[in-house]
Amino acid sequence: MCNLYAMTSSQQAIRKAAGVVTDRTGNLAPLPDIWPDTMAPIVRNAPDGRELVMARWGMPTPPGYLKGRRVDRGVTNIRNPASTWWKRWEGMAHRCLVPLTAFSEPQRLADGKSRPVWFARSDGEPLAFFAGIWCRWTSVRKLADGETTDDLFGFLTTTANREVGIIHPKAMPVILTRPEELDVWMKAPLDEALRLQRPLPDNALSVISPAGEKD
Repeated sequence: MCNLYAMTSSQQAIRKAAGVVTDRTGNLAPLPDIWPDTMAPIVRNAPDGRELVMARWGMPTPPGYLKGRRVDRGVTNIRNPASTWWKRWEGMAHRCLVPLTAFSEPQRLADGKSRPVWFARSDGEPLAFFAGIWCRWTSVRKLADGETTDDLFGFLTTTANREVGIIHPKAMPVILTRPEELDVWMKAPLDEALRLQRPLPDNALSVISPAGEKD
């Protein structure tokens, strides 16, 4: 699963690509390493139009997986949107776009260790978006913080395309690159929006170095 990604495009690029009306992120610095349970920008629907805000990566964990645990570290990747647990957040009010410039999948090495392999668009365009959902939730994310109320997000996954499948055959994030796809995800009926849960075409991604240069 994708548990590390980067977002190094400018706020202006995100606003333009996603049709953002209101930016609530302040001075958004480049984020070369976004890990689970950290803050990252998302674009969500609001009464006055789409807004760019910061949220915490990791949706609420289904209760059955929290038995005996005092901390909910969150679910970053959502494979089965048909699950009753996720359906409550699949309406337009809870869909979001998660901007990214690269994402990584772990590659298992011969010695049993793993290393992150980074992927980015192969067409030279830096910015893309995960198809995400968000919610406001009260839980204990860290024992030291106690119970907090946070805006949380996660994103859909699907079967891997050829490039990702070489490294991680099981799945890849749902990535949106075309303006019409962004609009469908944010405002179409659910059945139509979920048709976007598909892999990018083969050759749409390239393996890159962490610095962003193609290998």
